[in-house]
Amino acid sequence: MGFDLGTTLQKMNILSDTDETSVAAITLFVTLLCACIVIGHLLEENRWMNESITALLIGVCTGVGILLISGGKSSRLLIFSEDLFFIYLLPPIIFNAGFQVKKKQFFRNFSTIMLFGAIGTLISFVVISLGAIGLLQQIDINLSIGEYLALGAIFAATDSVCTLQVLNQDETPLLYSLVFGEGVVNDATSVVLFNAVQNLDLTHINTTIALELFGNFLYLFITSTILGVVAGLLSAYVIKMLYFGRHSTDREVAIMMLLAYLSYMLSELFNLSAILTVFFCGIVMSHYTWHNVTENSRVTTKHTFATLSFVAEIFIFLYVGMDALDIEKWRIVSSSLKTSISVSGILLGLVLVGRAAFIFPLSFLSNLTKKSPNEKIDFKKQITIWWAGLMRGAVSMALAYKQFTSSGHTNVRDNAIMITSTIIVVLFSTVVFGLITKPLVRFLLPSSKQLTRMISSEPVTSHTITPPLLGGEQDSLTDLYGQSIANGPTSEASGVGQNVPRPNSLRMLLSPRTIHYYWRKFDNAFMRPVFGGRGFVPFVPGSPTERSVHHFVEELEKAERTLN
Repeated sequence: MGFDLGTTLQKMNILSDTDETSVAAITLFVTLLCACIVIGHLLEENRWMNESITALLIGVCTGVGILLISGGKSSRLLIFSEDLFFIYLLPPIIFNAGFQVKKKQFFRNFSTIMLFGAIGTLISFVVISLGAIGLLQQIDINLSIGEYLALGAIFAATDSVCTLQVLNQDETPLLYSLVFGEGVVNDATSVVLFNAVQNLDLTHINTTIALELFGNFLYLFITSTILGVVAGLLSAYVIKMLYFGRHSTDREVAIMMLLAYLSYMLSELFNLSAILTVFFCGIVMSHYTWHNVTENSRVTTKHTFATLSFVAEIFIFLYVGMDALDIEKWRIVSSSLKTSISVSGILLGLVLVGRAAFIFPLSFLSNLTKKSPNEKIDFKKQITIWWAGLMRGAVSMALAYKQFTSSGHTNVRDNAIMITSTIIVVLFSTVVFGLITKPLVRFLLPSSKQLTRMISSEPVTSHTITPPLLGGEQDSLTDLYGQSIANGPTSEASGVGQNVPRPNSLRMLLSPRTIHYYWRKFDNAFMRPVFGGRGFVPFVPGSPTERSVHHFVEELEKAERTLN
């Protein structure tokens, strides 16, 4: 066997050209990321546009430029891969959402959030799937039953980032908590539904198949949540027992990040909902693990997770904008452009109807269980929540690519129409609905001062202790030791500091305040002594944690002296 030097050199030149092309593409992409951050900062004051819309528009403009330079051959720097999205970009976004969430507000409204995020997404899935079956077949779109159901899961996934950037979680805690919590649970539920559809034989639809789909959904939902909680508790126990911070804060940060990512990959390995797993892992880690590390590690992990999430979001929207002009897909549907636009209009209409089909009825049911007017969802808030879920984003795009393409490519007409229609819906809903969001929220909601008086349902006391960085996200003295310590002796006259009454009915037993009270008792008695958390952090002389423990003890003693 001879050695062909010319062929070898030619292959080396091809590889060299490929490497240079990749380096140039990545360089341009990083430059665009920097531009998105700078422009987003300059637009921060008016808040009419956010980083998502900015990145989307910059991506579209860049795609146009590349399309012109390449002579109409390509508009992309990188080839879209659903693995890139689900394995590398989505985990930091979802984990940070769980890690940064205000747990008290989230779990206080947990029943309503799950009502909207899980049951509501199921209703939207059914409406969109049935509507697509009935309407798309009339315009010569021939898909299988499984593909129609997958379409329902794809467009049931929301992207509420535009509304969240307009709302203020301090001024509208109830509304922000519902929009934020429902958005995360909705994404997880949509992916669970999508995976459940892929695992079923849908050649013969009957009651058994429908029950099997629902059972598969419940199995994925529950097991994914349990895995996330177990992973978070494991990280808390390992860090509490080994206490890496006595030697190196770098190891603490590294083990937190790797264990969080491990929970996501284990869920993918077991074919569960990795979104749900890593979200609840983030909640558990912020409640236990975060308090077991040194102060330096707390600062580092908080900002590291937030930064990774921020960059990943911009990256996704930038790429979606560039991929919107992918000439390959548009060439396939060029002879059916009217059909593609018609499909986009139908899907957008189904999104509107599917969203309304559960927001208003489920809000009515939720209000039946609330006594306080401040906890009820009035009609203006219902409109805001409905509007917040109309935008479609990266999750819908990734699921559409996973269903209708192979490694980002397709030569099938109907599949290409589904991809281009998804792109149109994502672009239109994000840009048009996103730009209307701020004036709509301003019109529907009162001014900041009125909101502060009307919506703030939590009593503010002079002895409330909040930790650095997370502000009101963690626990106060009220949560840890009951209302009597936090409110002082004057609370007896007003009745605020009295003991929580025994539940005398099912409704009172299920009320958020009593559930929170009993959970806190259980947490302090059994969970925190084992897994750590505030007040149960490892004590190592000379460590940064020693100062935080002393500070907490001093504040507690000051509160006790006030009572005496």
